[in-house]
This record gives sequence, C-alpha cells and structure tokens, in this order.
Amino acid sequence: MGMLALVGGDEFNPGNEEQDRLLAAAAKPGPAFVVPTAAARQKPEQSVVQAKAWFRQFGVELEELPVLTRADAKSGALAERARTGGLFYLVGGDPGWVAEVLRGSEVWGAMFEAWRDGAALAGSSAGAMALCSDTLIRAKWPNHVNRRPAPGLGLVATTAVLPHFDTFGHKWIESAQGAAPDLCLLGVDERSAAVWDGFAWLAAGPGAVTVVNGTKVARFTSGQRVTGVRPPARMLPKE
Repeated sequence: MGMLALVGGDEFNPGNEEQDRLLAAAAKPGPAFVVPTAAARQKPEQSVVQAKAWFRQFGVELEELPVLTRADAKSGALAERARTGGLFYLVGGDPGWVAEVLRGSEVWGAMFEAWRDGAALAGSSAGAMALCSDTLIRAKWPNHVNRRPAPGLGLVATTAVLPHFDTFGHKWIESAQGAAPDLCLLGVDERSAAVWDGFAWLAAGPGAVTVVNGTKVARFTSGQRVTGVRPPARMLPKE
C-alpha cells in the first residue's frame, strides 16, 4: 500500500509543507489528482485552483478528478481514470457528503486499488474524516459541537478523525465518545497530519496529533511515531 496522510485542515496553505513534500515524494508514476468531493456544495473550483497552485512547488501537477455527485462516483470512465492515479488528495468541506458520494462506488474502489498498489492518498479535514471507519457529522442543527458518527469509507478501522483539533475539533470529544465510546478519536491540528508511511503512523507538520482512546490521551509532534491507531485496511469493508 502507498502513503496515507490524514491532515487536520487548512490545506494548501503555508505550514503544510512537511506532509505535502512526503506525499509528493511518495507518489507513484501516473496522474496526480485533487478530488473536490467535500467542496461540492460550496466552491469546488476554488479548491481545485488552490490545490494545483500549492502542489506545483513540490513538482506535482495536479489534475481534477471531478467527483461531485453519486452519479459521478458511479462513472466507469472516471473509475478507469482514477485507477491510473499516482496520488490522490481529498479536499476539506462536508464530511458527510464525501462518504455518501464515494462509499461503495466504482470510483472509490478504483482509488483504493491504486492506493493499495502504491499510490499516495491524502485527505484534509472532511476528506480525512471520510477516509476512516466513521465520519463525525453534526448531531443537531445548529450546534456545531455535538457530533455523531456516520459510516465512512473504512480505510482506518474503528477510528474517527477530529480535524482542526487545536481550534475547535477538541470540542467534539465528549459527544463523539458518548455516541460511540469504542472509537479511537484521532485529533489532528490544522496544517498537520498523521502519516502512514507503510510501516507506522508518524506525526508531521507544525502542530500535533492527539490520540484519544477512552480515558487514555497521547500527544505526538513532528517526527514522532504515533501509537494507539490501527494500521490502514488492506481490503475494503463489505457494504
């Protein structure tokens, strides 16, 4: 399997250099894709432009994989294109929408196969949340603090990402634990990442990665090995 980076948000901005250099170096031959699914209800074109401009400094020319709806995710042509990818980056936005669009789809299956065969894969904020077994969505409008788990894409079992952990993500701990006490909560600060390098999870970026398992809390900073989180799955969970 290839590199996997779960980024805490504020992607494509200064401070993200460490993990994005790692991703660029880990990309295998083939197209490098920005996947704007999470921003579909906002301004996906803006995310694409920003991603392309940011990654050029690392020698990577991103292309858009235009998967904004469930119909897009079922497209055989887009799945065939995705299967050739050497790097994928899922942008931030709406975590529930990413999982709803991609889960069990032809395009996600192709992305997973490409990653399993060595492509690099990253998600930031909503993109990172959706990659795990559970993605945390708003429990009750308009309260942004209370969160409940919904099925994610299943790449990291029994885990939910709390992005923006240093600004507001830490406020989700109580409601997430109340709704799903067995989940490992992976808090990732903005412009920072938990990176699977094929052997272990490592912290990257200027902030920290915080692992919450019940009452046990551990904090890791750049270069440290992150413990208490399961390795990525080698097979997709069955629907």
